[in-house]
Amino acid sequence: MVMPPPWRKLALLAHIVASVGWLGAVLASLVLAIVGLAATDGHLVRAAYLVMPSLGWAALVPLSVLSLVTGLIQALVTQWGLARHYWVIIKLVMNLFATTILLLYMRTLTALEATARAWGGGDPASLRDMSPALHSVGALVLLLVAAVLSVYKPKGQTRYGQRRAVA
Repeated sequence: MVMPPPWRKLALLAHIVASVGWLGAVLASLVLAIVGLAATDGHLVRAAYLVMPSLGWAALVPLSVLSLVTGLIQALVTQWGLARHYWVIIKLVMNLFATTILLLYMRTLTALEATARAWGGGDPASLRDMSPALHSVGALVLLLVAAVLSVYKPKGQTRYGQRRAVA
């Protein structure tokens, strides 16, 4: 299926906006995770953990799914194809992996939120958790690698892509 250029550009724009938005939401998550680890004010630590699930459900999850869907559309309606180039397959696998981990991790964020809600004051050490920071850094690395792949488009066609190029 070939999409007319104006529609193809609109689809590309949607993919870029979703992906950059996802990257921004990951950065916001990382900031909250750092606040949760570094702040000395227990109420600020608590607030960071209370906000994380809302950010996840309102921004991270929708933007990750939108990035996946618009990326699939891009692969299906452009010359790059879904299975012609290794970099496209790598980006797809990375996106599926990141979105799956995010969906599974939302349970952990909900549990952290429940702990923060039950916190009775005092020492905030019982609230602190490294996992949001580690997951945010992991997501950030994956998204930056995906951005590099999108810009540099390393050479390397799959066998299917090589057959299609000859035909």
